[in-house]
Amino acid sequence: MAYDACLDRVPHDLILPDQPSRRGRSLWRRGLDAILTGQQRRADREIARFLATRGRITDDIEREIERPFLFNR
Repeated sequence: MAYDACLDRVPHDLILPDQPSRRGRSLWRRGLDAILTGQQRRADREIARFLATRGRITDDIEREIERPFLFNR
């Protein structure tokens, strides 16, 4: 036997409360966000340094930029 909820019979204030959740991000999530932000900044610095020495972006330069990030070299 299958059951299906009919949302027409449920008060909408129970489904969608008027007040947003006051709960913040967890400690683990804030730590993960800090790590990911740091990695993104490092990647941006390395790409900027690479472009400063090579000039404008071409397909070959784009592949050279991707190679260290894709293959961890």
